[in-house]
Amino acid sequence: MSVAQVGPVRTRGIGEPMPRVEARDKVTGHAPYAVDHPVPGAVYAWPVQAAFAKGRVTSVDTSPALAVDGVLTVLWHANAPRLQPAGDPGMLVLQGPEIRFHGQIVALVVATSLESAREGADAVVVHARIEPADTVLRTDHPGLYHPEVVNAGYVGSTAVGDFDAGFEDAPVRVDATYRTPAEHHNPMEPHATTAFWERGHLVVFDSSQSSSTVKDTLAGLFELPPQLVRVVNEHVGGGFGSKGTARVNAVLAAMASRQVGRPVKLAMTRKMLFSTVGYRTPTIQRIRLGADLDGRLVAIAHDAVSQTSKIAEFVEQSAVISRIMYAAPNRATSHRVVALDVPPPIWMRAPGESPGSFALESAIDELAVAGGWDPVRLRIDNDTRTDPEEGMPFSSRHLVECLREGAERFGWEGRDPRPAIRREGQWLIGTGVAASTFPAITWPSTATVRATADDHFDVEVNGADIGTGARTVLRQIAADALGVALPCVEITVGDSDIGPAPVAGGSMGTSSWGWAVTKACRLVRERIDRDFHGRVPSEGVAVRADTTPEVSSREPYARHAFGAQFCEVRVDAYTGEIRVGRLLGMFAAGRIVNPTTARSQLLGGMTMGLSMALLEQSIMDSRTGDYVTDDLASYHVAVNADVPRIEVGWLDEDDPHLNPMGSKGIGELGIVGTAAAVANAVYHATGIRVRKLPITIADLLQ
Repeated sequence: MSVAQVGPVRTRGIGEPMPRVEARDKVTGHAPYAVDHPVPGAVYAWPVQAAFAKGRVTSVDTSPALAVDGVLTVLWHANAPRLQPAGDPGMLVLQGPEIRFHGQIVALVVATSLESAREGADAVVVHARIEPADTVLRTDHPGLYHPEVVNAGYVGSTAVGDFDAGFEDAPVRVDATYRTPAEHHNPMEPHATTAFWERGHLVVFDSSQSSSTVKDTLAGLFELPPQLVRVVNEHVGGGFGSKGTARVNAVLAAMASRQVGRPVKLAMTRKMLFSTVGYRTPTIQRIRLGADLDGRLVAIAHDAVSQTSKIAEFVEQSAVISRIMYAAPNRATSHRVVALDVPPPIWMRAPGESPGSFALESAIDELAVAGGWDPVRLRIDNDTRTDPEEGMPFSSRHLVECLREGAERFGWEGRDPRPAIRREGQWLIGTGVAASTFPAITWPSTATVRATADDHFDVEVNGADIGTGARTVLRQIAADALGVALPCVEITVGDSDIGPAPVAGGSMGTSSWGWAVTKACRLVRERIDRDFHGRVPSEGVAVRADTTPEVSSREPYARHAFGAQFCEVRVDAYTGEIRVGRLLGMFAAGRIVNPTTARSQLLGGMTMGLSMALLEQSIMDSRTGDYVTDDLASYHVAVNADVPRIEVGWLDEDDPHLNPMGSKGIGELGIVGTAAAVANAVYHATGIRVRKLPITIADLLQ
């Protein structure tokens, strides 16, 4: 195990710090996003949303809207085309009168101009019968239940040993409840779609993290053979999970286009995103930890309470992180959820691990204080080489090395553990640490490689580049597998016609798409050497690869990436103002394919964790079910002035049990643990333990 040195690396592909291949197109405005594609005869759509959380639409008066110059039609549940159930029930938009959350779309205005569509939407009159709504998450809600399965297929509850007995006998204990708020993704590009029908084919340009998923959903909704649907997501301006499945914008645009017989463009506004495309559910998490006098954990319990909607069940897997993070013989994890009259929640960057780590890693810090142990040492002493609940060995687990290397770089040694001791003028100074983990997921994928007679290779894989640098990394992987220079490789992503590929989510993109690219490149190279004596014929050579057999036959290992987050904060002793002075993250994430884009991803995740710790919260008016913080003036995200010096490092980790590249995902690893590290640093600076996010001045002044 050694520490990677990031600098000039002279290789053909993997390991070389490369700029993004599409960077110039993006900064010059040439990269076409979902509604940028020029389509002749395009018209525009604008949704009308419900202004109440529960009830029933009795009628819609469309005549004022139809009187607006340029308005072509107004769709609502009485006249909208019928859709067939296909996966997410939330995609059955405009199919009935029931309203289940504030902001649900009740009508759609289509017009020849964007201005006319918006004016028409303002003129639509919705008549409804409004009912009292249930919108507040609480631990004593009578509707709480234990789901059998939570997000990502994990079982809802687990038990190992005898937690109650182990906890009762432990001489050092922590029993605390932590809360995280609803949070919204707010990608730079809003959810948007251009859709048109052509000789029975549906073509959609969509801002999506998975064109394959959108294609399958639209085919099902509109009763089409999949081969008659094409979804293109060439450039996507961020997603953070909110674009991981088909969203209502794609369905509405396709529906409207079929109705008016013309291409339709639909771009959601920032305000609309707060009710129509998902959010991270609020959580209430109780953590109980018991340790012996040597600091060894003997009991861990994690109960997570969250909300879902009455349209479809989605359960954030917040307690799952406590199943794999630390060793303890007695364990219990559970999830409880309640269906409320609220918008459906969905994945948000590091679902489960992000809110779960705030609770677990804060409780670990509280245990260190209770026992008088160093927080870094406590985590090291409770490391494990096998999955604590499944018993499987980890394919690689270098959490201890991350903690030690991070502590050395951060200057942890000699830290005075006493809170509210260190001071510089009016500022109280504190430092905190937390551990990170995220599963190293790989799903089957396909890829195609075409070799041309002029020694160039066209590589196609239906990945989605949502700002992560996927094109660049896949090009490097292809060049490495082919044994050629980077300029010899052209990469194409973001088109469902290429073939099936998994979502750009779950930090699985590089490992899944890259495996398929590697396989296809090796096969085409073998065929050229075997059948054509090393020379590509004039007609070229093409090979398509599918990694389903390889992925399904992998040996059973617990595959995870790990990391350690360190934070220093300053808190004004008189005003309670919190300023993060520096962040340091040390990670073990397999082989790093591109140090430039990897650093960007980890730095971005840590910035999002900082924002989660101190700024982000979606506030709902419980009377109406409306998120009132529905713009970037009231929903605060970290900006340049909030972001301190962030140092990102990683270990040179060799894991032969992952994929041909030896890579793990990093897109979500950086956010996990960051909020807890900030919260732990705030406690160390002030002596005040804040168990909810975001941490505000009011929390400290009280």
